[in-house]
Amino acid sequence: MAKSLAGRVRIFLLLSLAIGFYLACLRFSEVSPLRLWEGLPRLAAWAARAWPPDLSEAPILLRRAVETLAMATAGTSFGALLALPLCLLASRNLAPGALLYHPARGLLNILRGIDSFVFALIFVAAVGLGPFAGVLGMALHTAGSIAKLWSETIETVEPGPLDAARMSGAGRIKMILHALLPDVLPALCSTTLYMWEFNLRASTVLGIVGAGGIGQELKNSIDLLLFDRVFAILLVILAMVTAIDLLSAALRRRLA
Repeated sequence: MAKSLAGRVRIFLLLSLAIGFYLACLRFSEVSPLRLWEGLPRLAAWAARAWPPDLSEAPILLRRAVETLAMATAGTSFGALLALPLCLLASRNLAPGALLYHPARGLLNILRGIDSFVFALIFVAAVGLGPFAGVLGMALHTAGSIAKLWSETIETVEPGPLDAARMSGAGRIKMILHALLPDVLPALCSTTLYMWEFNLRASTVLGIVGAGGIGQELKNSIDLLLFDRVFAILLVILAMVTAIDLLSAALRRRLA
């Protein structure tokens, strides 16, 4: 009876703590339904000004969309290349020892913890405005995310093939190529495709920090209050992201 009462008190305290934390989050984030209600007429006026969408510069917008796709593809591929050695060092069953495993895990946390948006802002200061800054920013953040997911996939493989390869005297490279890679390759490719899809969506806003792509056109149009052009850009982004989502999902299904 006493244990049951103590359990209920513990649950009540945890629930109260969770509710208090959530209410504090609402307060500090200044959530105000009243302000939203008062702002809806302005939002409706802007939406009315956005119709019909201005498609007079469709060739420019399509070229910027291709630029955004190129940024996402290059950033994902560079990130995957950086993730390859990192995921091997961050996998408990492959890392040479704790001396490398824990620093590798810490590095992944740093790369994942800093958003590609922030990295791009830093690289704009280093390499100037343009898509290259966006590619570098995406590559670093993607490397941390992909390496984390790849390392977790590698840690879940059955130890039998790896142990057999070790007992046969195979070196680390041969063990990875012949005993590990065949088992995990579909999952690794699926993860990379997902990150490519994610980076395409993320790269649409990198133009806000001057990293080029269709996000740059979106920022310029918003600054000039050209809402009909903003609507046209959003339609292009929606079409591009939907097409890539469908393609990526189809490729992942084939790999499953």
